[in-house]
Amino acid sequence: MAEAVPASEFTRNFGRYRMLAQREAVAVSSHGQITGYFVRPDEFEEFMRFKAQRRAFATAELSDEKAEAIAAARMDGRHDHLNALLDPK
Repeated sequence: MAEAVPASEFTRNFGRYRMLAQREAVAVSSHGQITGYFVRPDEFEEFMRFKAQRRAFATAELSDEKAEAIAAARMDGRHDHLNALLDPK
């Protein structure tokens, strides 16, 4: 992705950035901070499908069976080195 485009430039040359967005996302900035991205419709729709699949919930919402299954789960031995990082020295 190219550098962010100032909002004033984006507005003046919308057609140019509309065409560029067909190849890559266009970051739009205002006062030096990125305020949004201009993307192809299919990219946006893919993002929305991904977002709809995600769900956050409170652990209190878990059934007892699911909570017990999570508590009993063990990580694959290939990741034991990560456990060592958590051990207090």
